[in-house]
Amino acid sequence: MLVPLNAVTPSPEICVKCKGRLWCGSKCFILERLERKKTTLQSIKQNEIQSKSPPGVFVSWYGYPKVNFSPMAPAVKLENNDAWVTDDTDLWFGKPADEIINFRESLVRGNMQIEVNQAKDPDYDLTEIHETLMAKKPVDIEMKLKGTPRIRGSSFSDFHAPMGPQAELKKFSMTENPSINPKIDYLYSDTDAKSLDAMLELYKSDVGVNQLHKILSAGMLGVKKNRKLVPTRWSITAVDSQLSEHFIDEKIKFFSEISDYQLFTSNYLENYFWILLLPIPWSFELLEAWKPGASWNLDSKEPTFMHDHELYKGRKNYAENTAGGYYATRIAITEHLLEKKKHASAIVFREIGDAGTPSLGVWKVRETVRDAMKKKPISFDSLDLALKYAEQKLTIPMKFWKKNSFLLNEIKTQKRITDFF
Repeated sequence: MLVPLNAVTPSPEICVKCKGRLWCGSKCFILERLERKKTTLQSIKQNEIQSKSPPGVFVSWYGYPKVNFSPMAPAVKLENNDAWVTDDTDLWFGKPADEIINFRESLVRGNMQIEVNQAKDPDYDLTEIHETLMAKKPVDIEMKLKGTPRIRGSSFSDFHAPMGPQAELKKFSMTENPSINPKIDYLYSDTDAKSLDAMLELYKSDVGVNQLHKILSAGMLGVKKNRKLVPTRWSITAVDSQLSEHFIDEKIKFFSEISDYQLFTSNYLENYFWILLLPIPWSFELLEAWKPGASWNLDSKEPTFMHDHELYKGRKNYAENTAGGYYATRIAITEHLLEKKKHASAIVFREIGDAGTPSLGVWKVRETVRDAMKKKPISFDSLDLALKYAEQKLTIPMKFWKKNSFLLNEIKTQKRITDFF
């Protein structure tokens, strides 16, 4: 039985080459994956793993507030012997999908079922895993499992990176003294610092957003009485959302506006982004278009749109339509504005392709937009010129984008975006 590549999509993704199997290359991809899983499981002797943890951890959301807290380690020797890259999405941009899936599905999770509140008073086992997450490089560990690891359900998600086999954890221990990042150690020990303040300090110290969401997920930041384990899918969005909101309200709104219309672009893993910065006070909109034949739009002959937006005062509720992609896009754009010390509005056009590539997590949105913002933009004197140029590059006609965009309609009818607050 073939399992859908993405558990959150309404139906399996169909291979466009063989029209009946899942995503494939030189041979059916599902067969390649089955071979890799077999190799991974056969490498585990007596349900015991001695390896280098990236370091990594995954926190489930099923059963909340009692969750699976799961340290991870590769069960097979990696080609480049770099365990760190297996759990650092900040380093993945440009890698082919099959390479990412390969090293991700080699990671074995050892599940500990614990209450989220245990983070404020961690026992020895939880403290030891916390120590690995403060490390500067992969840590030698040993995991003893209570059974044979197995793949449960789909490996793929719109939120987190692909997952490997899992089993209940019997024992976790480090077999070396890790080299600890002193800044993380300091803020882990500071039980009076608020979580946002701690995240900002770590971000300024070049701790990447990927490591930040793992630390937050493990309940290692914040005032002691408020510390909790945070499911991975929530912590990823929390970091993107809270950091970008701080950048906007405390920094970007006080910078001078850009003087022209700037168009940036990048594409990766069947995701095509065009980011338009406008010389008006802050507002933001993400427009997502699923092409006919894409996984969310298998049966339609027209594109399917999702969109969310915010005005100068920001959002008060979660971006339900575009979900984590909204905040992943927003943080990448605000990082650019922060670096340039500029103020602008942003409208993002995202076209999602139909090649059947499985969803590998929201990180690909953040990293593709980051890549776009590193490039020199195309500049225009007017919005009309910018949209005419974008229309030539987008595969979906501009009339569909205008029909679904809140901000484009408001900008056309208002003198300033702030007029209708």
